[in-house]
Amino acid sequence: MTDHHGISVVRWPGRAPLSEDGPARLLTAYHLQTQAEKGEVVAGVDELPERYRAEVLDPRAAFVDDVVLLALSGDAAVGCLVLTAPVDGRAELKRLWTDPDHRGLGVASGLVGAALAHAERGGAGVVRLSVWKWRAGAIALYERLGFTVSASWDERVQLVCMERVM
Repeated sequence: MTDHHGISVVRWPGRAPLSEDGPARLLTAYHLQTQAEKGEVVAGVDELPERYRAEVLDPRAAFVDDVVLLALSGDAAVGCLVLTAPVDGRAELKRLWTDPDHRGLGVASGLVGAALAHAERGGAGVVRLSVWKWRAGAIALYERLGFTVSASWDERVQLVCMERVM
């Protein structure tokens, strides 16, 4: 656990009895915003593509093999990030989201830092991620944290692939 500006980063589910609502609420906001940015506005969770709806409805099952990190302000979840288990020495960051009311407080960098430390302890030699080209702030954050643009492993248009050697 880390603490920065009153924000703690914890692994979920952990020993503390955190509600399922926090991760689901953050993932809902992440997916609805992403769909809107792609020009595919949906009214709610029921209209999300099935794979994203599954993450929102049961994050514990959707990420059973992954590490889910939450940023907490008091007992409220204000940020999340998923780190996949390493495969062939590569782990992947996914679903980085900070509640808009808590942006600019170091939540995202705290989550990424905690994920990188966990990946390194777990033996990952490389951590990779993909981010939409229009998310310039996220790309700048990743670059500040040592990620560089890499060859794409995902051919979706406007998706930027990045990685960091540990």
